[in-house]
Amino acid sequence: MTLGEKIHRATNNAFKKFEKSGFIKKTPNFILDYQKDYPKLKILEDNYEVVRKECEDILAFKDDIMDIKNLLGDYTKGGIHVVKWKSYVLKSGDFVQENCKFCPETTKILKQIPRLRTAFFSILDPNQYITPHEGYYNGFMRYHLGVIIPNNNENDECWIRIANDKIPHENLEAEGDKYYWKNGEGVLFNDNYSHDAKNESDQIRVILWLDVERKLPFPLRGINAFLLNIMFSTQIMKNVAKNAIIKFKDKNKA
Repeated sequence: MTLGEKIHRATNNAFKKFEKSGFIKKTPNFILDYQKDYPKLKILEDNYEVVRKECEDILAFKDDIMDIKNLLGDYTKGGIHVVKWKSYVLKSGDFVQENCKFCPETTKILKQIPRLRTAFFSILDPNQYITPHEGYYNGFMRYHLGVIIPNNNENDECWIRIANDKIPHENLEAEGDKYYWKNGEGVLFNDNYSHDAKNESDQIRVILWLDVERKLPFPLRGINAFLLNIMFSTQIMKNVAKNAIIKFKDKNKA
């Protein structure tokens, strides 16, 4: 285990202790009324049509977009990343300028959102299942905006399911809560809880995926920001941005 991994594990354990003591409010499985604590996220929903248009434009070169399994080498070559799943990264610590130039309006909107650390279009192919897993750091909250949801989920074919940290993977199906994405609608959740996701339709599903700093009391907010600065300064995270840059197979597209 690397020093960074040890720090993150210790920090996550500290978060759990703070939640147990009541110093930090424990998050529900899904948060739909997140605009009180994260008001700037509404800008994305207000500009959904703009975001969708730019997303549709980049899908014209979908084959050139990085597969998630190749985004971080050994870290993403197995497990949940083996499904047909692509990631068009706009921000990983810093904005990925080479990719942002194809989504200029979406990038402008993202720059208005405070404490944003990660942003990308998550493109999941038809009939794909992302198996149960947990995130790696409790200082984030994850936001999903439905961008291209097949048939606007009329048949409940595209979903994410979450169960709190007391429910093991094997009980996720029976005890987890499902959220069905909708075009132009957002949801916030703590990805450290066990969760899985599926696209049961015969079309691609695209969401805009953000990681924002979790709202925390002083002085934890500053400590969390400091740890995240360290995380995104590591070579591993720099490699995410480097690997995510679009490399066109057809040079005429560049």
